[in-house]
Amino acid sequence: MMRIAKLQLIATCLISGVVCAESLVVIVNPKAAVTSMTQEQVANVFMGKANDVGGISPVSPTDLKSEDSKNEFYTKVLKRDNAQMKAYWAKMSFTGKGLPPKELATSDEVRRFVAATPGAIGYIDKSAADSSVKVVLSVN
Repeated sequence: MMRIAKLQLIATCLISGVVCAESLVVIVNPKAAVTSMTQEQVANVFMGKANDVGGISPVSPTDLKSEDSKNEFYTKVLKRDNAQMKAYWAKMSFTGKGLPPKELATSDEVRRFVAATPGAIGYIDKSAADSSVKVVLSVN
């Protein structure tokens, strides 16, 4: 299934002419004590299973609205695709166990939100990262 998702992402990039060589990075608020995170730690945050980032609570995970970026992040870090995550969050919301991450339209919006919000975590295009946030994981 993961191989199919990767092939779909490559096909989407080729068809749409989007440059997909841009890599994603996971960023946190600079006040977070953490300097790096594993994929498992990041996945736990984005699935609502962890409630702090680098000792700062509550955690505020943030998704990019772009289906391509979201699919790349979910596939590589959470080992799930967009449809699986939509179903997961529908179940979590319905049972009152959690809400999906906040969505923002661009990497710049995510970076500004994370920089201004203690406990925030998000993923952005590597080129959008700057000193206002702390990069804790490169998504490969």
